[in-house]
Amino acid sequence: MRKIKIAEMAGVIRSKNSGPYELTLDIIFKDRENFELARRSGLFTNKLFAELYGIEVDGVIGVVEFEQANAIKATIVRPVVSGSAGDSDIYGAQQHAPLLHIEVPVE
Repeated sequence: MRKIKIAEMAGVIRSKNSGPYELTLDIIFKDRENFELARRSGLFTNKLFAELYGIEVDGVIGVVEFEQANAIKATIVRPVVSGSAGDSDIYGAQQHAPLLHIEVPVE
């Protein structure tokens, strides 16, 4: 089985706050074909996002396939509350780097 790097499949990979206690991670695919390859891979689970972000699985609030936008979105508990002491990214816009290491298995 071959693997495709997520950066080859997606046009947008980003993160942002979903309130002060949560982060939303967006992977917006270049087209329907790439979205369907990702969807069918079964890779995009709570477990994947927990592993990527070094959190417990119950820290992943949800993973949603948003078909209308050819996107997969995950929301996780923010490890450090936005704007609190120790927060280095108040907007949550620099938290997408772990997503860049994803390789999607395809048949």
